Amino acid sequence: MDLEATKISYSGNIREITLGKDDKAVTIGGETSYPFHIFEGKMPNLPSIAMEVYDSPPDDWPEAALEPFVGVTDDPVSWAKKCINDYGAEMICLQLLSTDPNGLDRGADEAAETVKKVADAIDIPLIVWGTANHDKDTEVLKKVCEVCQGKSLIVGPLEEGDYKKIAASAIGYKHTVIASTPIDINLAKQLNILLDNLGVPEEKIIMDPTVSSIGYGIEYCYSVMERIRIAALTQQDDKLQMPIICNIARESWKTKEVKIPTEEEPTLGDIKKRGILMEAISAITLLLAGGDIMVMRHPEAIKLVREMIAELTA
Repeated sequence: MDLEATKISYSGNIREITLGKDDKAVTIGGETSYPFHIFEGKMPNLPSIAMEVYDSPPDDWPEAALEPFVGVTDDPVSWAKKCINDYGAEMICLQLLSTDPNGLDRGADEAAETVKKVADAIDIPLIVWGTANHDKDTEVLKKVCEVCQGKSLIVGPLEEGDYKKIAASAIGYKHTVIASTPIDINLAKQLNILLDNLGVPEEKIIMDPTVSSIGYGIEYCYSVMERIRIAALTQQDDKLQMPIICNIARESWKTKEVKIPTEEEPTLGDIKKRGILMEAISAITLLLAGGDIMVMRHPEAIKLVREMIAELTA
């Protein structure tokens, strides 16, 4: 006797958003069913991966994470080009580490100049990620939006404490924004409503629900993302129908498990493989929860995730 799988009927869908421009633009979203449930609905655009680039050399990365980028970590333009030419990056996420007030505290003009150089040097979508310091991000991201007019950037994180001025600049200079909230479906919806009231087009909003790696609360992140998808697809909540971005690389590679030398804890396995698997499995978990963009770091972890996406959509 043939068995027929029970299928869910979905009344909503995730919005399609096109990032970047011209022939290298990337379209995300558009799902009409739960993640990878292609037997129930459509998944017209596969999840995308953005490779990390930092605007100053990172001093806290494990050796395994630095190895693929030896020789370019002091130049974000060269770093971005290496990600594209050597590792096939489809998007770049420029992390503005140097603007952190608790670090180098570089000014808005210098940061915007760096972003402009990277944007001019690449032809794929560019995500610009601040430090989540409200005052500094307001100053920096406003300037970035202005200097990079016409570059169709994706800027964030925009939080309730700083969204007004940054979003106004993004509207004026036609950039997409990342609405970031601390792992709560109600806060995510509220910020989307605030951005909508301010005049940000719904097709210019991507959600960042805040994520963590395996072993550090990822099950709670998964639950919140899952609830967002349920509300968007089965309850027709149009304020939660935006694609989701997950900035997972730094969460995975800052954990103690990826930094403990093999000789100190041989039961944990090879330190290099350990870090790659930590990032890859964390990303795959969040993809299954509904992530549309994964910000990732190690090329081998990215390869594993791409292979899994191909398997799930074959």
